Amino acid sequence: MFRPQDDFTYLMPPHFGGCKFDSGTLITQRSTALAISYETDKELLEQYIPEGFELLAPEVEVSFNKFSEINWMHGGQYNLINVAAPVRFHGKKDELDGAYTLVVWENKTAPILGGREQTGIPKVYADIEDLHIVTPHYATTISYEGNTFLTMEFTATGAITGKELDAVRSQFVSINTLGWRYIPKVGAPGAELSQFVLYPQSMEVETAQAGKGSLRWTELTPMQNPMQYHIINSLAALPVKRVTGAILAEGRAVLRAMGARVIE
Repeated sequence: MFRPQDDFTYLMPPHFGGCKFDSGTLITQRSTALAISYETDKELLEQYIPEGFELLAPEVEVSFNKFSEINWMHGGQYNLINVAAPVRFHGKKDELDGAYTLVVWENKTAPILGGREQTGIPKVYADIEDLHIVTPHYATTISYEGNTFLTMEFTATGAITGKELDAVRSQFVSINTLGWRYIPKVGAPGAELSQFVLYPQSMEVETAQAGKGSLRWTELTPMQNPMQYHIINSLAALPVKRVTGAILAEGRAVLRAMGARVIE
């Protein structure tokens, strides 16, 4: 009969086997990243920040990433949209600053499963276009079953070089990604497991471009997206008061999934 090994980590279904746990395991992948940040209404944004966190600025960052040459996917690739807000966690044992993940959309199942079960990142599915490029213009759309709910556009104004590039690189050396791992009870209300998780990441930036960015959320109906419309419409209701930053970067992303830990 199948018996889990104490020093292994498993994903569902576990009875087909897992792999030996190694906290030093790194996920490495090429990354093309487009990040657009904007100021929004503080009180509205705080509705989605859990107790125990402090919102450091009324700001939302929406990031597109195209990951390729992924080691654990044996050279595979996928696209991602990450929506986060800057926070400080005040716990009994831990106090740290980071980016609280409101939601992540990905266009493949495999990275969704590991991110949700192992590291508490709220990942869901969407169709995410590769960047459409007519230099210096870049654009992408995110949709579900043909219904577009997010459009991102970027116009490059010049390469970031010298000390400015060094400053960008330093910002990406250590990224504290914070998630909420929430597993509902079976046949009852409430949570079987509810814990906040630190998922350390970094990006080795090789090149970066400054530019002007814009984005547009489009509300959807329950018929158009029955499982996500409330997420999309909540984000669409956050006003874009002004764009505070826009950058396009190329490099190598390093994710320390097995180095993630519960914070409390």
